[in-house]
Amino acid sequence: MIKHLNNIDTAFKHIRLFSIVFLLATAALGCYMVYSSQLQHDRDNKRVIVIAGGKAFIGLEGQRKDNIAVEVRDHIKTFHEDFFNLSPDEKAIESQMAKALYLADRSAQNQYEQLQEKGYYNSLIAGNVSQQVSCDSIVLDLASDPIYFKYYGIQKITRPSAIITRSLVTEGYVRDLRERTDNNPHGFLIERWQTLENKDLSVKKRLP
Repeated sequence: MIKHLNNIDTAFKHIRLFSIVFLLATAALGCYMVYSSQLQHDRDNKRVIVIAGGKAFIGLEGQRKDNIAVEVRDHIKTFHEDFFNLSPDEKAIESQMAKALYLADRSAQNQYEQLQEKGYYNSLIAGNVSQQVSCDSIVLDLASDPIYFKYYGIQKITRPSAIITRSLVTEGYVRDLRERTDNNPHGFLIERWQTLENKDLSVKKRLP
């Protein structure tokens, strides 16, 4: 009888030990899963979209710092293309301006409104005039905050009778918004933007 009781006591101890080990293992597994989930969440939060050559890929937060000059230049280049690449179509012009104004502050809006008041866009439409801008270079001062830039480009205006080539030099500052959106994938904002030079370089007659 005593031996039977001892066996029951031993079995109970074994069951209790197994239960404790099982609970500890379950708790450890739960803690590991929570930790892994949090670690993955932190990694996801540090991922950013880096745009190169018009294509987007996923990088890490540290890579944004490493590629800041590339991203800022692409933001500036995209803004100027949206602002200056125009066709003689009212809806197309409005669409281009809407995209450009997401990338800059009120200074760009002011320039747009001034051109509107002068009838610049109406003259493009009425005269079947298109224009394109190409970037020569973008100078950055990464030591300044916000980042200062100077944009050098060539503007080509195509009229029915001639092709006019103009210089285009602008300057401004780029502020990091630290938030990316569909309309502003780089998460930068151009501020205090102004045109320094926009003069004729050549006029080439077109054949009738």
